[in-house]
Amino acid sequence: MDKNTIIGLLLIFALFIGYSIYISPSKEQLAERQRIQDSIQLAQMESALADSLQNTAQTNNDSVNIIADNIDSARMVIDKKSQFGAFTHAGEADNTQALIVENDKYILQLDPKGAQISSVTLKDVYTYDSRPLTLFQSGNNDNKFGFTFFSNYISVNTYDLYFTYNGSFTDTLKVHGNDSVIIVMRAYPDKDETSIDSTAYIEYCYTIRGNDYRTGLDIRMINTDSYITLSSSQMELIWQEQLLQQEKSLKNEMTANTIYYSDISDVENLKETPDKGDSVSVTTGLKWISFKQLFFTSTIIAKNKFANATMVTEMPQSQDNRQLKNMRARFYMPIDQPMSMDFYFGPNKYRLLKTYDINLESQIQLGGKLFAWINKWIIIPIFNFLEGFGWNYGLIILILTIIIKTVLFPLTYKNYLSSAKMRAVKPEIEEISQRYPKQEDAMKKQQATMALYKQYGISPMAGCLPMLIQFPILIAMFRFFPSSFELRQQPFLWADDLSSYDSIVSWSAHIPIISSFYGNHISLFTLLMTLATLGYTYINNKLMPSSGDAQQMKMMKWMMYLMPIMFLGVFNNYSSGLSYYYLLVNLITFAQMGVFRLCIKEDNLRAKMLVHAQKAKTNHKKSKWQLKMEEMIKQQQAMSAQQRGLPATKQRHNTSYTAPKKK
Repeated sequence: MDKNTIIGLLLIFALFIGYSIYISPSKEQLAERQRIQDSIQLAQMESALADSLQNTAQTNNDSVNIIADNIDSARMVIDKKSQFGAFTHAGEADNTQALIVENDKYILQLDPKGAQISSVTLKDVYTYDSRPLTLFQSGNNDNKFGFTFFSNYISVNTYDLYFTYNGSFTDTLKVHGNDSVIIVMRAYPDKDETSIDSTAYIEYCYTIRGNDYRTGLDIRMINTDSYITLSSSQMELIWQEQLLQQEKSLKNEMTANTIYYSDISDVENLKETPDKGDSVSVTTGLKWISFKQLFFTSTIIAKNKFANATMVTEMPQSQDNRQLKNMRARFYMPIDQPMSMDFYFGPNKYRLLKTYDINLESQIQLGGKLFAWINKWIIIPIFNFLEGFGWNYGLIILILTIIIKTVLFPLTYKNYLSSAKMRAVKPEIEEISQRYPKQEDAMKKQQATMALYKQYGISPMAGCLPMLIQFPILIAMFRFFPSSFELRQQPFLWADDLSSYDSIVSWSAHIPIISSFYGNHISLFTLLMTLATLGYTYINNKLMPSSGDAQQMKMMKWMMYLMPIMFLGVFNNYSSGLSYYYLLVNLITFAQMGVFRLCIKEDNLRAKMLVHAQKAKTNHKKSKWQLKMEEMIKQQQAMSAQQRGLPATKQRHNTSYTAPKKK
């Protein structure tokens, strides 16, 4: 046989192999053929049994029943095979009773169906109406956890299989302190139609620690290569929960419910909308995914990383039985890595979450990237320090407010002093306004006012900077109190829960506008805070000079009175601890203003300012800023003159300020 013949035969053989591969059916086609074959087999069996049924119907009624039962049994066997592949026996329930496990932190149920955690009830905490606090509960099809695989070309999910447990399902396992317990649950494939293969199994290995909110889970597949076909190099896991209402304010809780996820360096979340859902797909590796509520969370943490994930929040069809949002996550784990993870079922407590060192504490809303540092490095450490004395939380908030206001005292003093100086030169400000009444003279008026401030030693920024510095603290506290787990269900005076609203009067009837804007209850702390804010605004407006356009100042004053009324509707449904804090801030500010008025005599202050003005007039030297303002005015006047057709050189200006002579 020569060389060309050998090459030709090899080419023919290669073409034959390639053609065989090309015409070979896909997995879907094989599965379809299997279903067709099962249907034909069932039809043939039914036909044969029907003939036998017809022949024996008149002679033996018992045989008729037996044959009919055989038809149903055959149909069930074929249906099970088409649903569970090689895990037909695992698709049948040998035991449906859940295994109860209790540690120092929670009581959880392990369901034999899917070997999944079907319910978690936290210990030593309760719902707003004193019920056991259950994060999610069994008997709900929206609560699932499992992974998908192929068996005999049939897609199977582990949450549809029944797992076995070597211990007793009737006993409650208890573990405390530093001890831990390991629970192993397995699903076996079929060896034949009547027995299982005990050497091959899917194994869920749970580790429950005594004094920890975390529950470990390792998923293993032992000797399952001949029973399980993996469609890719990644294992698809599905996790679903339907969250339940825990707090008094349904609106606040609905707003806080969402999904958080992180690759450790960055923490992101889906939109926190109270009346609709959201979704996102992430292609980068994730360390953890969390189904977050207002004060509690369910989190799954990968020992390595999840390859990618798709996460969805959606509203339930109804909100009966305290149902909130539905949470769904579909994520993937590389098959070549151990499928090891932890579940965290517990409170959103900053100090606790921070101990795990994977950025779980970033789920707690503390003011975003701009203001969160104030809470993390200042407010929370002070709050935790005061908490260690075991005082009532109302007293802790009072002391915290005093500390904050004491630290800000120099800024408050500087702000008041600046206001006092501006009140002292109010006659001069009014004289400038009369000198430049026209709108086109606004630049001249501004320049003359700034020259006046410089001459009398007034820094306009001295009044603005203290307010700007205090603003981040106000925002930080606005975030801190509603999300502080420590305030949850803590009573103070008439408030039974500082983390929620303090209702003294409530009604069920819907009142147009009022019910939508204000709500169906009256929160006393919010009402007192609003009255204090209005009082502070009134006193402040009396003391502050009303320079500028009269109409604009009137609108500004109207807005300053209107804003507290608007906040009344916002804060009425908010944390009473926050309203209590703002009330204390206003009361302490009133006291500080009284002290300032006693210490700062405005007549003496004006006399000192006049001396300063005289010296400044003698040693007058224009600053670069004044020179720049004068140049801008010159340019503006030149442009105005050109528009009127006048020579620009005839336009004169005088930017200096001369104090009015005393009569």
